Amino acid sequence: MQRVFFTADDFGLTTSVNEAIERAHRAGILHAASLMVAGSAAADAVRRARSLPDLRVGLHLVVIEGPAVLPPIEIPNLVNAQGWFPSDQLRLGINYAVRPHIRRQLAAEVRAQFAAFAATGLPLAHADAHKHMHLHPVVGRLMLDIGHDFGLARVRVPAEPPAVLARCGTRVGPAAHALYHWTRVLRRQVHAAGMTTTDHCFGLAWSGHMTPERVGRLLAALPEGESEIYFHPAVTRDAMLRRLMPDYQHESELVALLEQRPPTE
Repeated sequence: MQRVFFTADDFGLTTSVNEAIERAHRAGILHAASLMVAGSAAADAVRRARSLPDLRVGLHLVVIEGPAVLPPIEIPNLVNAQGWFPSDQLRLGINYAVRPHIRRQLAAEVRAQFAAFAATGLPLAHADAHKHMHLHPVVGRLMLDIGHDFGLARVRVPAEPPAVLARCGTRVGPAAHALYHWTRVLRRQVHAAGMTTTDHCFGLAWSGHMTPERVGRLLAALPEGESEIYFHPAVTRDAMLRRLMPDYQHESELVALLEQRPPTE
């Protein structure tokens, strides 16, 4: 049996993203969205979500290239003076793994983000992480342990089968194969914590480039089981989106969503 649902990331980053998510949900297509609780348009996202009771909203945990909840004075080794996480994934990964004082600050920020989500009053439908940083064992463990205190029951495991992409005409390299196998670590963590996830997740190889044609090919090649397909839609590419994701096709991703038939629940 195949089951698929569509989700969107970066809810709360900008009003352009928020409007796209609301539009796709009202069209009956988008099931869920992941909220950046410290995003510049987070309050607007929460307001929209409260008017959309069937939209499942989860936490989009930000521990890289995005805004923190705690002030820089409380997490000085995590963020810059503007409260922004750096973009160097390798250095962050090493710091999170081997520096105890940084891990303590990281744990405080993860808890602050879950608490900020709880303060919205929205049910916590799931959690994932910006740029899939929860694949890092330390970040993943903090998400699960702290999330448990806030009722977390579902986590995205970004496991995109290379064989399916090959059937879609896209062959991935050794790094993507290695990443796919590495997701088993997070899947084991999720199951050990008594939480759920999907069998498959799509949107990694074509992140920011989920065009209507690609989505059509993917839907025709879906494997058995439950699949999540996630998007980065926006109605327009505003200044922040152009700065953070200069090559993303946000408007095309919204079109790709709106061209789909509502997925099966």
